Amino acid sequence: MTNAASAESAGIVVLGVGNSIRTDDGLGIHALERLAKQPGLPAGVDLIEGGTKGLELACYAAEASKLLILDAVDVGEAPGTVVRFTGSDLANLPGGKNVHELGLADLLLTLSLVAEQEQEIVVMGVQPAVIDWGTELSPVVEAALERLVEAAVAQLTSWAAAMHTFKGPAAAVAAGSSEESTSILNTAKEAR
Repeated sequence: MTNAASAESAGIVVLGVGNSIRTDDGLGIHALERLAKQPGLPAGVDLIEGGTKGLELACYAAEASKLLILDAVDVGEAPGTVVRFTGSDLANLPGGKNVHELGLADLLLTLSLVAEQEQEIVVMGVQPAVIDWGTELSPVVEAALERLVEAAVAQLTSWAAAMHTFKGPAAAVAAGSSEESTSILNTAKEAR
């Protein structure tokens, strides 16, 4: 299991956010779990299950130079559409309506104020079809999940290569370790 200190040293952090008991709103959590099982995931990437922690996640993400956020993003597209936001597009993401519903836009604004270095932030997600009580994704969002995870792996691989931190299986064996692991930090469980 990773901690905030290892996120600082790695430089690349993935936040999976959402409410896993609200159908498609749990997309970020489902995507993070699937991402953790991908053989092409670069070593040294910290995966953080953020759930519905909102602004509490700023402390886990503020030190990252590269931040990928996986979430259900309601931007009025057809359900199941995979979306990607970077740069100035991030400012147009929907924010929370009150202090009890602080959204992704609020977290991004906080990070712009507290980050100790310039961050490259990418938000990837899927347009939800259903937000209701339930632990399973709707069929159309479930069908889009694999495309989202493939896009996430491509983004992380690109970042790792640019940072000269990508260690494939050959590098792990050469270094005497046959196992390079990336784990999920479940902030909801640790907060208890």
